[in-house]
This record gives sequence, structure tokens and C-alpha cells, in this order.
Amino acid sequence: MLGIRKEFPGIIANDDITLQVREGEIHAILGENGAGKSTLMSILFGLYHADRGVIRIRGKEVSIKNPNDAFALGIGMVHQHFQLVHNFTVAENIILGKEGGFVYDIHRASKRIKDISERYGLSIEPDMVIEDITVGMQQRVEILKMLYRDADILIFDEPTAVLTPQEISELMEIMRGLAAEGKSIILITHKLDEIKRVADRCTVIRRGRLVGVVDVQSTSASEMASMMVGRPVSFKVEKAPSNPGPAILRLEDLSVMSSRHVLGVKDFSLDVHSGEIVGIAGVDGNGQSELVEAITGLRHAESGRIIFKDTDITAMPIRKRNELGLGHIPEDRQKRGLILGATLTDNMVIKEFYKEGFSHHGILDYPTIHDYAERIIEKFDVRSGEGAESLAGKLSGGNQQKAIIGREITGEPDLLIAVQPTRGLDVGAIEFIHAQLVKERDAGKAVLLVSFELDEIFNLADRIAVINAGRLIDVVRTDETDVDSVGLMMAGIRASGGER
Repeated sequence: MLGIRKEFPGIIANDDITLQVREGEIHAILGENGAGKSTLMSILFGLYHADRGVIRIRGKEVSIKNPNDAFALGIGMVHQHFQLVHNFTVAENIILGKEGGFVYDIHRASKRIKDISERYGLSIEPDMVIEDITVGMQQRVEILKMLYRDADILIFDEPTAVLTPQEISELMEIMRGLAAEGKSIILITHKLDEIKRVADRCTVIRRGRLVGVVDVQSTSASEMASMMVGRPVSFKVEKAPSNPGPAILRLEDLSVMSSRHVLGVKDFSLDVHSGEIVGIAGVDGNGQSELVEAITGLRHAESGRIIFKDTDITAMPIRKRNELGLGHIPEDRQKRGLILGATLTDNMVIKEFYKEGFSHHGILDYPTIHDYAERIIEKFDVRSGEGAESLAGKLSGGNQQKAIIGREITGEPDLLIAVQPTRGLDVGAIEFIHAQLVKERDAGKAVLLVSFELDEIFNLADRIAVINAGRLIDVVRTDETDVDSVGLMMAGIRASGGER
């Protein structure tokens, strides 16, 4: 890709960027949220058209007008935001657009999908319905879509954002195997350790412009991070010992049904105190989603009690929970966190618009609301072409995440439930968000952190509650345990001496 330029209203996403990828290499693209990485790859995949520049494949200039052109040229893409039809099965999603005529053999396609799934260790059943599977499983479906089409140039846009450490290692092996077969892999990721583990070279982009191309093995992670954000970055969270106060949240023998009509959470009891961060550690799909949805009111509790600030909220409406001081950074920012067709202004007050200060006798005060949104955007560095009037759906994934975090923290909750709060964020943004969560803790707030990144759990949490198959295995102090011990507990093996 030579001299690529792409401009949107109010923002230059790609400014004269050149990307050259060799056959059989894993080439990483590194940049801040909104730096233009996904836009560049969307041009290669035919979702956008460049205003200027050319694309050559094997030396031949090509025109890519749409994804079908990309597929015909052997280009496949795993998108950061899933391109799936939620009421279709896995098989139907994978063959969509490749049916091959008016009649297609779904059974034959399902057999091939199952063979590919087993070959690459993706563990996906073709007849599962998308809306009934976890976010992590949906990511695997996206990978299967690309492998099903036998692409030679494979674009992975944040492919590990929702995978477990074991799944990430397996994906790294898959990538190495594909590269060894002569396939070219382009990896967009904010995770520098992944780049160090698997990539050969790395192209660094900052604010739409090319910063440089480096050999990964001879360049340190800190050097790449500095190139990306334009300043030194700290990878360690600086925080003083916690000073916990009274219990803000008490879960008493809580049981919650999953979407598969079995108990997703079973007799779960846990206290979260003011002035502490409690991390929930577990492999994706072990009841974390059901637990959070029960606390926030998105899912009915079958039995047990949820006590928030000495009030039983087990059956309380969602708005009442919010008014009591509950904040929620959801796992799926597009499904639960934002109205994508609405502006940032509207999204920033979606929980508060009816309150005094934003509304007078039922009439919305838009100048005040707009100023409020602009302050959040500025404080949390949400980058958008049209400021507060940008549509939420037009933002990059990382900037959508920062907008949600800004809204929830600005609401000053007494309990902040943060689920995958740094998913899809660059190292500079992660550093900032981690500092904000610690700041909430130090201000006497309670934080319940759900993350599939064990490094994040150990960096932030004062105590760790380990969940397996919907049950609480143990609660341990972070400074009295290690990653290996927590890993064993995540597998269901209880540690000795842990506190409940």
C-alpha cells in the first residue's frame, strides 16, 4: 500500500501511509486508538476507498472496490467489531456471501467448518446460534470465516481482545503455521507482548502518519510504545496499599440462569468494600457475564440476594440501581454501552438526561448537555472528527471505550463495575484508565473489576475472587498469591489458606 490517504469530515485518518508486507511474514501494525490502523486495513479489504495512493499485490496494481474483490484477490479480514448476524447459526454466518448459487448444501458446509475448527483448535459447533454464544466464541467465528475462504493475505484486527491466555497462545501458533505455509499475516494489536511473541516486523502509525518500520526482535517493547504515543510509557500501575472501608456490595448465595437455561452462577457470595478493587479472575464463559448482569439488573437472579449500600437491590429496576450509585462499564461496548446511531452528546447523558441540571420541567437543556459531553471528551481524550456531535458508531473501538469509561466515572458512582475496561485500548490509554480506576479506589469508591487479562487483574486488584463454572473457588489477597496459583484456581483447583 503506497502513499495511502483517507479523509473523513473533520479528520485525516490516513496521511500518506506506506505499508509493505512480505510473503510468509507476520507484520504488526501498531498505533494509538484512532491512529488510522483499522481505516488502512478497511481500505485493503474494500470497505473504504482511498482518496489517494495505490495498492499492489505481488507487484501488480489492483483495484479493490468491495470485500468480494478482496476475497477474489485472496485477502481476508477478522474485524475488531464482529460482522455477524446474531440470529443465524455459526455455519450460516460463515458461508454468508459464499453460498455458490440459489441452493447450497448446509450439511456439507457444516462438515468443512467443523473440520477447519478442529484443525485449528477453535472448538466451534456449526449449528450454534450466534446470540447464544460468548463474545470469545464469536471472535472465533470471525477467524473461521477467513480460514473458510482460503485467504493468502490475512488481516487480524485486534483478534485476541476477548481470548483467554491459552487461546491466545494457540492463535499465535496458528499464525506461525500459516506464515510457514507462505501466507502473509497483518496483525493489528495494542498488545506489545503479542507483537514481541509472534511478529517479524512492525509498522508504527501515530495520528494518521507513518512513524517508522522496525524489526521486532531487535526493538524493545518500550521503544515501540514510545514511538506509538510520542512519549515514555509506564507499564506498571503505581498505587499505594488499599484502605478498605465498609462493604458497599454484598452478594449472598447468588444463583443466576445463563442463556442456555442452566445455572450460570451458583451460590456465589462475595463482599466488595469501599476503597478497594476486587478482581474477578476466570476463563471467559464461566459465569462472569451472568454475575455482572444480575448485579446491574440486566438479568434476573434465581435465588440469593444482592445488597448494595445496605439496600436489597435484587429486584430493583436498573434506573433505581443507577441512582443509588452503581456505574457499569459493560463487556460489549456496542451492544450494551452505546447507542451507535446517536451522538456522543446524547450518549454521555443517556443515564442522567432527566436529572436537574440537564432537564428543566421536562425540557432538555442542550447547551449544558453539550458542554458536559465536551468536558468528558476532553478529559478522557476521546478522539472524533466532529467532537461531541460525532455519531458514536463512527468512532474507533478504543475511542468508544474511552467515551463509556468517561461517562461512567464522571457519574461518580459508589460502586464501579468495570468489565474488560481496557479492551482494545493502546498502552497510553491503558495507563490512563488504570490510573483513573486507582483514583476511584483512593477516593473511597468500590471497584469490581472483571478482566480476562491476568496481568491487569494483578496490576490493579487488591483482592482476587476466582470463578470457575459459575462458582466462587476462592478469594485471595493479590500480594499473597501469584499467577500460577490463580491459574490453577481458574481451572477449579482451590488454593489452601485463601479467605472467603
